[in-house]
Amino acid sequence: MKKLINELLRKKIGIEIRKCKPKPNAITLKPEGISKGDVLLAYIIDPFLVEDESLISNHHTNHWESYLIAKAFLQMGYTVDVISYLDDKFIPLKNYSVFVSARIHFERIAKLLNNDCIKIVHLDTAHWLFNNSAVLRRSLGVQQKQGVTLASFKFIEYNWAIEYADCATVLGNQFTADTYQYSKKPIYRIPISTCNLYPWNTDKDFEECRHHFVWFGSHGFVHKGLDLVLKAFANMPEFHLYVCGPISDEKRFEEAFRKELYHTPNIHTVGWIDVDSDEFLDICNRCVALVYPSCAEGGGGSVIQCMHAGLIPQVSYESSVDISDDYGFILKDFSVPEIMEKARFVSGLSADKIEQMSRKSWEFARANHTRERFFDVFKQTMGTIISDKDSDI
Repeated sequence: MKKLINELLRKKIGIEIRKCKPKPNAITLKPEGISKGDVLLAYIIDPFLVEDESLISNHHTNHWESYLIAKAFLQMGYTVDVISYLDDKFIPLKNYSVFVSARIHFERIAKLLNNDCIKIVHLDTAHWLFNNSAVLRRSLGVQQKQGVTLASFKFIEYNWAIEYADCATVLGNQFTADTYQYSKKPIYRIPISTCNLYPWNTDKDFEECRHHFVWFGSHGFVHKGLDLVLKAFANMPEFHLYVCGPISDEKRFEEAFRKELYHTPNIHTVGWIDVDSDEFLDICNRCVALVYPSCAEGGGGSVIQCMHAGLIPQVSYESSVDISDDYGFILKDFSVPEIMEKARFVSGLSADKIEQMSRKSWEFARANHTRERFFDVFKQTMGTIISDKDSDI
């Protein structure tokens, strides 16, 4: 494995690699030339354990983002030590210029670092107190309406990372940033990247697709409003809904909404779907919009992915994606009637208007949410943070 890692880094980013001692699960990346200092990155370590860039996982945007964070510091001339953000035993054995980490274990490691280290928490969720409160309110609503108690898979563990950080980067929109504003720490927005890019579909039939919609997400179906979307489309038999997510992974939800998921003619439960697949693009090409009324997100990756596929976003503000009237709609109260109203409004637009909005949605995603854009903004932001720190000395 060490030989493969060395080969990757020589070919792809022109650096050497060695195992940190005494931690075998830490990787050191060296820049070309003399190093300016050391950076500790606690995030996704998997991208540094594959033999080629092409093997970096597309399962979630954070795999490539972790890789690009390290690459940014390397280009800035820093040595980078990479550990997993789940590592609960790592002990820093040297002074670091910068520490960048996800929220998990941030506090523990930050307390062990030299005082002059710049400590930056990389925030990929809304604050846990907001997130968990929102989840509980949603779950209580389902209990009262459905007569069943559903556990959420989107609870965020308690952590005080923002309070031990000098500053933060955040992937989401102003909603996500605002959940951390109480800390009075500088917060820098970094545009979330995407797993896949797709060309604009010049052959899409916008007249045909106007009655077809998508819900696309991962675990935490109540959190992400799938229950509301199912109820809305069950009351609109003239519209079709494609449900793309790992439904069978949440058995209690699946049972509670079995009628809507499997016995409602206009609702098509696809299950989990790979964004690399032809099936995903086929579904997006036959649909007009994504419906996604999440109660709290850290960047809205599923929304961005669907916008890259040309879908018009019909989402909540808390989905954490910047939405303009030119290419999308904000759901303001999460209600079934509002979801129905917005779906009917979109469907009632002219085919030319639908195509125009779809194109602008695709263009917005292309301009703002790519790996290249993430890398450029992150690198520029780190330069600003380090420069400001140096000017204070």
